[in-house]
Amino acid sequence: MTTTIDLNSDLGEGYGAWAMGDDKAMLSIVSSANIACGFHAGDPGGLLRTLHEAADRGVAVGAHVSYPDRVGFGRRDMDVAHDELVADVVYQIGALQGLARAAGTRVTYVKPHGALYNRIASDAKQGRAVIEGVKLADPTLILMGLAGAPILAQAEAAGLATVAEAFADRAYTPQGALVSRREPGAVIHDPALVATRMVQLAKHGTLTAIDGSTIRLAARSICVHGDSPGAVAIARAVREAFEREGIAIRGFAGAPA
Repeated sequence: MTTTIDLNSDLGEGYGAWAMGDDKAMLSIVSSANIACGFHAGDPGGLLRTLHEAADRGVAVGAHVSYPDRVGFGRRDMDVAHDELVADVVYQIGALQGLARAAGTRVTYVKPHGALYNRIASDAKQGRAVIEGVKLADPTLILMGLAGAPILAQAEAAGLATVAEAFADRAYTPQGALVSRREPGAVIHDPALVATRMVQLAKHGTLTAIDGSTIRLAARSICVHGDSPGAVAIARAVREAFEREGIAIRGFAGAPA
């Protein structure tokens, strides 16, 4: 039985006058924050404000690196040359590290975003580029990846620490992959249902797949997407359910909840 678990969310995704999610509210709930780095979302001023809030709350900060795809919100798959992807990852981590220092905190892990996250889960070629970029930027950073995906073993073999992640508000296939957002039922919006599923995951290491079968999933961190409708209510329901069940929420990188 898992007695402690990390709760994370994708934040800093507004741009200029356009808000995306409620970062301040989410930072009162989660223990880790995946902060955009400007490639799929986020502007310097907004990122700095979110980082200040994370520092004030004692929330761990991760670099949410992405393909260069603001129009598609980083959710469009791209074929990027190895050296270019390495440089993109180094650049994004470096930018967030500078902003984090200014806010009185530091970047402790890296979580790829959107299409890049899904691509490297099983694409060893692009995975190698991301791993190389992380190691060049800071080899002490932890790489967050999809629970059960080959990228975790690939990163560990290359010398990076990793943390396996599950998604609170996403449906899973019987094979343990995320159901495509193009499919009905891919995103779960009912806070009570999400909370029940995450208690099951934390206590038993299992989830109910979209076809009703039971799958095993070993995850140390759970993500609630900050841009989903009702994201704050979902995250709050998960946290409250964990507290009722005696499951402590702790940042895997050492920050307090």
